Amino acid sequence: MTHTISFALNGRKETRTIAAHVTLLDLLRDELEMTGTKRGCEQGDCGTCIVLVDDTPVNACLFLAVRVHGKAVQTVEGLETEQGLHPLQKAFLDKGAVQCGFCTPGMIMTAKSLLKRHPDPTETQIRTAISGNLCRCTGYQHIVDAIEAASKESNPG
Repeated sequence: MTHTISFALNGRKETRTIAAHVTLLDLLRDELEMTGTKRGCEQGDCGTCIVLVDDTPVNACLFLAVRVHGKAVQTVEGLETEQGLHPLQKAFLDKGAVQCGFCTPGMIMTAKSLLKRHPDPTETQIRTAISGNLCRCTGYQHIVDAIEAASKESNPG
């Protein structure tokens, strides 16, 4: 069974006909070439595939693509503008929060959602928000520092 869905992807309208069982992760990576969204555990445990659907972080590996019909989807590719990197992307680089980079897109999208809801989060709020994102390299402190630094920028969410 197939469904035709229309949605906004990083501000651009997309219409696709997909099978009912296709995940958002498969649609993004395989059909729309949004490879910044990483394929990790495919069980919703690692957070590498987190994207925003109507500004809410979702694990794209568990989220059926048909559910984005009429919604806005944002991936890490949609953050950079003509003016340059998003404040979160810049802060992750400046604070050394990127090592292997595998977790980075999911971390950044989670942080973007947090900063939209809480523009000046506490360290506890940051750590709670990213608790569903696993990182094997940084020990998390650099990531927390980057999110704190980005929160000081204008319009980080």
